Amino acid sequence: MTILIAVIILIFSIILHEVAHGYVADLLGDPTARYSGRLTLNPLPHIDPMGSVIIPGLLALTHSPFLFGWAKPVPYNPYNLKNQKWGEAMVGFAGPFTNFIIALGFGLVIRFSGATLGDTLTSAFALAVFSNLSLAILNLIPIPPLDGSKVLKALLPYQLSQSYGRLEGISYALGPFGLVAVLLLFIYVFSAPVSQFVYYLFSLIVGV
Repeated sequence: MTILIAVIILIFSIILHEVAHGYVADLLGDPTARYSGRLTLNPLPHIDPMGSVIIPGLLALTHSPFLFGWAKPVPYNPYNLKNQKWGEAMVGFAGPFTNFIIALGFGLVIRFSGATLGDTLTSAFALAVFSNLSLAILNLIPIPPLDGSKVLKALLPYQLSQSYGRLEGISYALGPFGLVAVLLLFIYVFSAPVSQFVYYLFSLIVGV
C-alpha cells in the first residue's frame, strides 16, 4: 500500500511539473499549452505510459535510489514568450520548482504531524518527498532537453548560448530511449553525490 500511494503521488507530481511549464508559458504570453488542453489536472492528456507509469513503478518496486519519470512534454512556442532572454529559463525552472514545493509540503506534514499519520502514510509521504526532490534535481541537470539546459542557456553569454542551444538538436536526434540511457549513465556515475544532496535536503525539510 505504501508503494502504491507513493507511485500515485509521483504520477500526479509529474503531471503538476508539466502543468507548471504550460502555466508559466501562458503567463508569459504563449497560450500553446492552454489551446492544446494541457493546463488541466486530468491525468489522461499528460500520461506517457512508459515514463509516467512503468518506469516509476519499476523504480519503486526495485527500491531504486532515485524515483524518476516523465509525462508527455507540454508544448510551448518560445518565440511567443514576452521575455526572450529569460522566458525559456522561467518556463523550464517552473517544473522543478513545483516539485520542490510538493516535496516541501509533504515534508512539513511529516515534520509537524508525522506522529498522527501512521506508518503507511508517513512512509508514503517520505517517498513522495524523496521522489519530488529527485525529480527536481535530475530535471535541473543541464543536459538538453532537460529543464536545466534552459536555465543554463539563459545564463550563458550570447555566443555560448547559441552554441549550447545546438546541443538540443543532437539530444532530440538520440530519441527518448537515448536520452534515458544518457540520464541513467549520469545517475550511475554521479549517484553518490546526488544521493547525498537529496538526503541532505530531505533531512533539512523533514527534520530527521
